[in-house]
Amino acid sequence: MDDRWLEVTLPVPADRLERVCDILTANGMAGLVVEEEGDFLRFLEQNRQYWDYVDEGLAQRMKGASRVKFYVPDSEQGQRQLRQYLAGLEEYEPQTVSLREEDWATSWQKYYQPIPVGRRVYIVPDWMRGQAVPEGRTPLYLNPGLTFGTGAHPTTQLCLELLEQVLRPGDRVLDLGCGSGILAIAALALGASQAVGVDIDPKAADVAFENAALNGIGPDRLAVYAGDVLHDRALAARLNPGGSQVVLANIVADVIIPLSAKAGELMAPDGVFLTSGIIDGREGEVRAALEANGFIIACHRSRGGWHAFSARR
Repeated sequence: MDDRWLEVTLPVPADRLERVCDILTANGMAGLVVEEEGDFLRFLEQNRQYWDYVDEGLAQRMKGASRVKFYVPDSEQGQRQLRQYLAGLEEYEPQTVSLREEDWATSWQKYYQPIPVGRRVYIVPDWMRGQAVPEGRTPLYLNPGLTFGTGAHPTTQLCLELLEQVLRPGDRVLDLGCGSGILAIAALALGASQAVGVDIDPKAADVAFENAALNGIGPDRLAVYAGDVLHDRALAARLNPGGSQVVLANIVADVIIPLSAKAGELMAPDGVFLTSGIIDGREGEVRAALEANGFIIACHRSRGGWHAFSARR
């Protein structure tokens, strides 16, 4: 018989969350999950450079959210534990859902399907490896359960579309703000010889290398550094000596604007600077910064309120 668990949710007014958690803890429930919209929005804002998209369904479920969750075995023993934990909280109506342990671990996978991007890229969840890849497409395997970037967001798709337009076999690629490494790995899969990723978060290297391994790419072709190229000259000097033919920055306008003054130093003479992650209303500022720093806009694309530029010196 499969192990089953009962997910218990208590909708609670925000001003009573602390009191409810204190009672549950005093009653013996140590593993609590508190869901509150303000915390959720702050988390997204503080970590937005690592998120490729935010599930709209999740965002909607978190709207106005104020609730406490915990888990007990779905059994007579679990029911006794539940009564114990809820003593003193009879005013709240618990909502319960029964979960099989194996379903609990993998049910989220059904929400991910392969994503065709541009003319050549085909982003595939790793557990769907082995399924047929459309003719002419290059598969890019990712594990969405382990990574921030999944390729679903328009900013990443715009960048991938521009990348496949300009990338030539053997090019060296530099990905500034690499996050999960999806753009650098895609460049290597499409024919780049070497790729370097840089991110301010030191955890990005582990995630990028894990995704690279899923695609048969090792550290001989991909290097990832932690740091800030805007302020660390020693780091900037280590990135593809001689310059990169393609420099990518799928970040935000507030970072791309100062990077536009630095990108030229990191590029080969015939290099291309691809920028994305630019929200509606900021594209004019980014264009002006690029042109002020000696770039000519070769292509401007937009989708879903986001903008991307391909620029040459």
